[in-house]
Amino acid sequence: MHFIGSILLLGILLWQAPEPAGGGVRSGALPRSWASGGPDCRELPEWQVHEYNQDFYILRESGCVNYEKPFLYLLFGRERCLLIDTGAGQTHVESTVSRIIRNWAQRNQRNPAPLVVAHSHSHDDHTAGDAQFQMRANTSMVPLTVEGTSRFFGIAHWPEDTGKIDLGGRILDVIPIPGHDKLSLAYYDRETGVLLTGDSLYPGRLYVRDFSAFVESTRRLVRFTEGRIVTHLLGCHIEQSRTPYLDYPIGTKYQPDEHSLELGRASLLELNDALAAMRAPVRLALRDFTIWPVSEKTQTPQQQPK
Repeated sequence: MHFIGSILLLGILLWQAPEPAGGGVRSGALPRSWASGGPDCRELPEWQVHEYNQDFYILRESGCVNYEKPFLYLLFGRERCLLIDTGAGQTHVESTVSRIIRNWAQRNQRNPAPLVVAHSHSHDDHTAGDAQFQMRANTSMVPLTVEGTSRFFGIAHWPEDTGKIDLGGRILDVIPIPGHDKLSLAYYDRETGVLLTGDSLYPGRLYVRDFSAFVESTRRLVRFTEGRIVTHLLGCHIEQSRTPYLDYPIGTKYQPDEHSLELGRASLLELNDALAAMRAPVRLALRDFTIWPVSEKTQTPQQQPK
């Protein structure tokens, strides 16, 4: 009887055990592959829209529209939503984003959420659609200046301090990471554990304009992530192929065997270690990305980095 009682007690305890919490963050799903720019452009929309979860959307611009093929991110809180970047070239980005916002509102049986438009950095392949949002109702534009960005996100001392934005029950930390661009930012979504790293870390060519600033920014980002759950690092481009150390040439529109968008925190640590070992800026190919220092004085038009 004692043995049977023990079995029954064990069964009750197992039945009462909570489900795994997944680290305490909200989960989402990424596609196995993304549309890039072909093989038939007639079959591709301007924007591929992927629902990571019901409150987090990823938009990828078609290579048929612009070879940069940037990724945009749209996140919803209870009170407002945040769009990070507006794309490259000429697209109907505002109408695409507004459609997502309307559909989200209908599904949640509420009015469309006010929109905040922010950026990963100031380069034109990430800001070309800004003008479409300037006159949009219920829309706030984060200024494309260090001063304006610091003021909007509450960054006391640029770039040492971090800021944040509260979308209503959803807080994103905003981390200055200059080096690729003087206005480069990373965004950490506490709800999902996703770290958005812009053009400072992604599967491709990491163009470094200010090497010392890039080194310090990478160190700060490593320190920021210590003790925090990081589910994915998501950048703004894919230039790498699935073959290690092999990237697609500049200007490639169709990438049928491209690397996945997501990287892990290990890639950030790898980048940090590689930079720390450099005595001077040098191009260095690693498995999933390449450190690519550039000089404003020596680069040719074809080499102009994003």
